[in-house]
Amino acid sequence: MIQRIQTVYLILTFLITGVLLFFIPLWTLNNGKTFYFMQDQFYTILLGLSTMLTIISIISYKKRQNQFVMGRLNIILNLILLGLFVYRSLNLSGETLAVSEKGIGMFLPIVAIVLLVLANKAIKKDEDLVKSVDRLR
Repeated sequence: MIQRIQTVYLILTFLITGVLLFFIPLWTLNNGKTFYFMQDQFYTILLGLSTMLTIISIISYKKRQNQFVMGRLNIILNLILLGLFVYRSLNLSGETLAVSEKGIGMFLPIVAIVLLVLANKAIKKDEDLVKSVDRLR
């Protein structure tokens, strides 16, 4: 449901992992070519899984516990992606006169992780509220 704050966080995460990375390059190589995530099949698969988990989490708003678990899995997946991006950017070859530039797209998984943590915090808050109301019955 769109009126819940965690859904807004999850939609923003979807926009970052599913839409924004198509337009923002991860880094620029020293020959002037920009590198997008689609040029590596492994990055494409991991970002596709992250986007799929976010969409499933948005759709399953009635099952808060499943939503919470999917958020945690998505955080782990984005941490792996971030680690791979940093590892690849540190191992770019040819750092001579024309230095390659690291793009802002490489750090978008950090923003996604922060949004997922905020969404999980809101999901936990909803779950605690429902449990407290059940105790009063």
